[in-house]
Amino acid sequence: MTSTVSAPVARTADGSALQAVLLDMDGTLVDTEGFWWDVEVDVFGELGHRLDESWRDIVVGGPMTRSAAFLIESTGAAITVADLSVLLNERFEARIADRVPLMPGAERLLAELARHNVPTALVSASHRRVIDRVLRSLGPERFALSVAGDEVPRTKPHPDPYLLAARVLGAHPSRCAVIEDTATGVAAAEAAGCRVVAVPSVGLIAPAPGRTVVRSLEDVDLPFLRSLITAVN
Repeated sequence: MTSTVSAPVARTADGSALQAVLLDMDGTLVDTEGFWWDVEVDVFGELGHRLDESWRDIVVGGPMTRSAAFLIESTGAAITVADLSVLLNERFEARIADRVPLMPGAERLLAELARHNVPTALVSASHRRVIDRVLRSLGPERFALSVAGDEVPRTKPHPDPYLLAARVLGAHPSRCAVIEDTATGVAAAEAAGCRVVAVPSVGLIAPAPGRTVVRSLEDVDLPFLRSLITAVN
């Protein structure tokens, strides 16, 4: 289940329309998108199959079931989606061990949001067991809420995870700033009606109405996020 809310949503002191910041995990806050691909390559190698590098852009950022089904269909591997999902999660957990590398700017941004009491949620397509392990590196106290891919009927690219996070935080989706690194995550956030900041990790993401693309989290701070929400409300 999702975690409980630790702080109420309130209008910021400068009158900004920003009510909450919702962040993706893999590739956005932690440098793990490459870890997932390495694990997938290793597992399918053991099954006697070689993954095409071009498939990486297809599976990145998506729910485990979708990625697993695609790779099984593409390779013809003799394994079920359920068994592959368990195997990939176990291998990934072993790979990250006790700590994971944070993306540049992640530590500073999370500290800034916490310092200003901005309601913040972690919204990921990864399973709860993986999220809880990664939270050890991110600091669970920095998030009022976390939503895992196996806790919603439909995960990314559907809007459900972001709609759930906004609802629990008591925020309107249009007053939420979402930070994502993949086209799948961006699609989910935009379908929910949120203002999106894209920080591409794998593949290109083009600017679009309601979407801002930046080079890294080092280009993102609280005044920047507040200005984006104010500009569209």
